[in-house]
Amino acid sequence: MNDTSISQSSVVEGFRALHASGCFVLPNPWDVGSAMYLEHLGFKALATTSAGFAFSRGLPDSPVAVPRGMVLAHVSEIVEATSLPVNADFQNGYADEPEGVASNVALCIATGVAGLSIEDATGNSAAPLYDFGLAVERIKAARAAIDASEIPVVLTARCEAWLVGQPDPARVVLERLVAFAEAGADCLYAPGVRQADEIAAIVKAVSPKPVNVLVSRFNSDLTVSQLSDLGVRRISVGSALSCVAWGAFMNAARSIAETGSFDTLANAAAFDEINVLFQKRG
Repeated sequence: MNDTSISQSSVVEGFRALHASGCFVLPNPWDVGSAMYLEHLGFKALATTSAGFAFSRGLPDSPVAVPRGMVLAHVSEIVEATSLPVNADFQNGYADEPEGVASNVALCIATGVAGLSIEDATGNSAAPLYDFGLAVERIKAARAAIDASEIPVVLTARCEAWLVGQPDPARVVLERLVAFAEAGADCLYAPGVRQADEIAAIVKAVSPKPVNVLVSRFNSDLTVSQLSDLGVRRISVGSALSCVAWGAFMNAARSIAETGSFDTLANAAAFDEINVLFQKRG
């Protein structure tokens, strides 16, 4: 095992330890600067955001629009920018069939990540989720690829039933996340869940494996304390931080364009604060 592998193994060990007890926030940077600032604030781990990255490139959030090579380069860039464990938002694994998922997971591990997530959304509106059996086989393939590597990264399996508007999403999520856990996922995740009783049901169904909950503008009334009390181990924010940044930019730019006023620039972050943070990379 080379020095890079040893270093990555150490980071993976720390990332796994975060999932073992308590509850931690896994914020999502969309570029090097945002990753560095989140580390500066004291967060213990980071996760990429496919949407945040896509928007930074002027692209929609889609594995078709943002191809595998571009994503792998971005993940590598984030890993290199921080000493923290990084979880890769790896969408559908950039393949439909289990064999392709396994090959691509191996490529993702090689970027230096401490974890990665695989979702069951197809991107096809006519059949938005992979058939149950195929979805499970895809997680098994990801698990096998990790086991075959020398780096036991954390595998998160996602069920997108709420996000794609699946009928009776709570039932679909419970069925699939339990199966994903049995297929070898280390952490389970159903983005879009909002209700406390539904979150508690997920935690109970897959216990003792940890659960990730996404907090966005649709459930921003939730707190770390509340989610911890429900048994949630990991909280991520997906594209929310990037959308907050976009919101501030759009409002300021729109104000200048429509009113000729520059009043919104008074809300800008201090130049010196940002500049000093990044001096170590200069």
